[in-house]
Amino acid sequence: MELNGIKPADGAKHAKRRVGRGIGSGLGKTSGRGHKGQKSRAGGFHKVGFEGGQMPLQRRLPKRGFKSQTLKYNAEVTLASLAQLGLAEVDMLALKQAGLVSQNAKVVKIIKTGELTTAIKLTGIGATAGAKAAIEAAGGSVA
Repeated sequence: MELNGIKPADGAKHAKRRVGRGIGSGLGKTSGRGHKGQKSRAGGFHKVGFEGGQMPLQRRLPKRGFKSQTLKYNAEVTLASLAQLGLAEVDMLALKQAGLVSQNAKVVKIIKTGELTTAIKLTGIGATAGAKAAIEAAGGSVA
């Protein structure tokens, strides 16, 4: 194979449609744009959601709700996943290394889902009232 002999695959290249080149082409006169109106003219353009001057749908509907951007820094860990972790002392770094919370998590809270049998010492991590009671019942502590 030589560089001067390279050709595109069959069917990969096709002639562009030439509009406005007479009746026989099938796209003469109005060039497939129809008659009159904004879309038939050069530069006929409107932004997404424009409804011809009518109040657009996104403005007719009421505004509702709010999504806090700080929620992405919060994380929850269950008692069951703590038990599977199998560590005696758990802090934020241990949870991030284990992949239980995301790397950008700043606030972590333990929730009472599942059972805990081994004593675990939590440092720098919050816990719900039920989770705290379960951890202390297993002989652990929350600091």
